[in-house]
Amino acid sequence: MVFTFVDEIIELVPGKTIRAKKWIREDEEIFEVHYPGFPVVPGTFLAEMMAQTAGRCLDAEQKTRGLAMLAQIRSAQFRKYVGPSQMAVIDGKIRTNRDSYATAGCSVEINGETACTAELMFTFIGLDKLSPVFRDDVLAAYLAKTTHSKE
Repeated sequence: MVFTFVDEIIELVPGKTIRAKKWIREDEEIFEVHYPGFPVVPGTFLAEMMAQTAGRCLDAEQKTRGLAMLAQIRSAQFRKYVGPSQMAVIDGKIRTNRDSYATAGCSVEINGETACTAELMFTFIGLDKLSPVFRDDVLAAYLAKTTHSKE
């Protein structure tokens, strides 16, 4: 199972705000067991969508502190079931942004309705701890696209 829960970044102001999307496919492996006959995206996956989105907003600053890593889900509310064949739009707003930690308010919308919200806290992993070939393809694709559009 691949744990990338963001397909594309739509809008980004590094270290401030981000909007991304994730197409939830019918053939996602999780639907085989959660729940057979009534497929539902687990709340932990929705929280991970929000964390990966807000983390990319922080990572886009390209600071020497390293990459954002979810440290705490301070609060989360799940308002609607999210199932297969739906487009999730994920928003993140960085509330606090320090060298040692950051916080973000996030939400996931399905068809324009809020499915869940969360307040998240991040710490940072030093770049020296990552594989030398590590690359965030989703963030790199967005940055490349915006760089080309400015030329």
